Amino acid sequence: MASFILTGLFVLLSVSQQALGQNYTFMREATHAPPVAYYDYIVIGGGTAGCPLAATLSRRYRVLVLERGGSPYDDDRVLNMAHFSDVLSDTSASSPSQRFVSEEGVINSRPRVLGGGSCLNAGFFSRAGAGYVRAAGWDAREVLSAYRWVEDVVAFQPELGPWQAAVRRGLLETGVVPDNGFTYDHIPGTKVGGSIFDPEGRRHTAADLLRYSRPEGIDVLLRARVARILFSYKGTKPVARGVVYRDSQGIIHVAYLNQGDANEIILSAGALGSPQLLMLSGVGPADHLRSYGLDVVVDNPEVGQGMSDNPMNAIFVPSPSPVELSLIQVVGITRFGSYIEGASGADWTTRTASTSTGTPERSFGMFSPQTGQLSTVPPKQRTPEAIARAVEAMSRVPDAAMRGGFILEKVLGPQSAGSLALRNLDPDDNPVVSFNYFAHPDDLRRCVAGIEEIERVIRSRAFARFAYPNFAFPAMLNVTAEFPVNLMRANVRGGSDPAALERFCRDTVMTIWHYHGGCQVGRVVDRDYRVLGIDALRVIDGSTFNASPGTNPQATVMMLGRYMGVKIQKERMLTEGSG
Repeated sequence: MASFILTGLFVLLSVSQQALGQNYTFMREATHAPPVAYYDYIVIGGGTAGCPLAATLSRRYRVLVLERGGSPYDDDRVLNMAHFSDVLSDTSASSPSQRFVSEEGVINSRPRVLGGGSCLNAGFFSRAGAGYVRAAGWDAREVLSAYRWVEDVVAFQPELGPWQAAVRRGLLETGVVPDNGFTYDHIPGTKVGGSIFDPEGRRHTAADLLRYSRPEGIDVLLRARVARILFSYKGTKPVARGVVYRDSQGIIHVAYLNQGDANEIILSAGALGSPQLLMLSGVGPADHLRSYGLDVVVDNPEVGQGMSDNPMNAIFVPSPSPVELSLIQVVGITRFGSYIEGASGADWTTRTASTSTGTPERSFGMFSPQTGQLSTVPPKQRTPEAIARAVEAMSRVPDAAMRGGFILEKVLGPQSAGSLALRNLDPDDNPVVSFNYFAHPDDLRRCVAGIEEIERVIRSRAFARFAYPNFAFPAMLNVTAEFPVNLMRANVRGGSDPAALERFCRDTVMTIWHYHGGCQVGRVVDRDYRVLGIDALRVIDGSTFNASPGTNPQATVMMLGRYMGVKIQKERMLTEGSG
């Protein structure tokens, strides 16, 4: 154990001296990989969990990370807060963001880049609550240590501008108390959370955590698209032994585990990728797998179940005063199960070049129509042409009319859940996924309560500078629902009528990219994240969550990668007598 502690101290002392991630000597294109290679651990997915996990394991073992996307350090849009929406708007095959549409018609994105979702999200950094940690069976002291390990590299205290400060004061004035100041902790009341954007607006992602790695102990391969996991058998029990993947030129490579019962393959491909790859490898509902001609390794109908996405609805608040450009910085953690946050833009009139046409077009930050936000898109209208028409219509709205910000609510949990299934045998294609937004009545009730809280904030004295005094709340709902990008024009006149607000929740629901599930604990993996019925295979990422942790999951997903990396190392060292 003493050697483990000394190693950790060495890493902490040396990490601050390491250069930025683009200088990683162990990162290269998969085209440079040998046809066959051997490792102690193979991590599928260099995302929000995979990067800290691999960095931790590399301190003592040989680790391979297979990332299907490229490097975030090669794309300035990823690292610059001002270009946040540009990445989500890019639907090209090389984009760091891969768009998908749920069966309900909500447009969403999944990451395709080293660092995963931490390269795409709005940057808010907040830990899970103590109750969540207890329910997960995690060691609270080790969890805190893992959070701090992450925070030392990627988390910062934001400086509030006038609009965000007004949201904060408005929440406090309307009873979302106490005032918890700045904290990473999940505490009821109003707080300023952390951000992965530094004071200069530069994004710091999970890929930055690879600086903790032992360079000789890790290989990170980019644009390595995993096709399936290979199994052998110990008696009748399957054992994960290797991975087949293709590089960007379509050349097949195979990576195997070194001999030794403690060596493992770890899926960290995210809430869509991990259950999809399990199915493509023969682990999942037998009838569904056989319908695609797949050999069944383990029949587990729970693979792909429990898919949830925290529903989010937002109100656009026109402002008589200029507002700063901001993403999520303040959160009101209410007692009724809804989280209140806000994002504002510098008049919402920034003009950027379209990624597809090069023509200048207006960007609306976090809620840009180019990203699919502010829309409930029925299945028959899920076309690029429909969104293009919405973008064009929005561009004709006068700049002054678009000055303001959005105050949003999102439902904790949620309790509604859907499922994931294969669309085809292509691991690069999106699976079929449904989230069943608002199927559970508690989710709808919490949304309505959240919208009512937003109305109170807008009417508060603290927020008066940024709201027109004679602009009625029902009008704000209609402005929001009737944005050109919202293809289901809702009429919610009637203000705070519960039925009208329920309709508003359903018609304007969108994502805030907190989807999870598909490989849940107790259904697909055990409490140590080992896949049920299979040796040498774990899943460590957000697909294992039964609910989204805290107000925003990214801090906990990064923590989990570090936490499980430490736990795996300690247990292995004790078993092998090297601790």
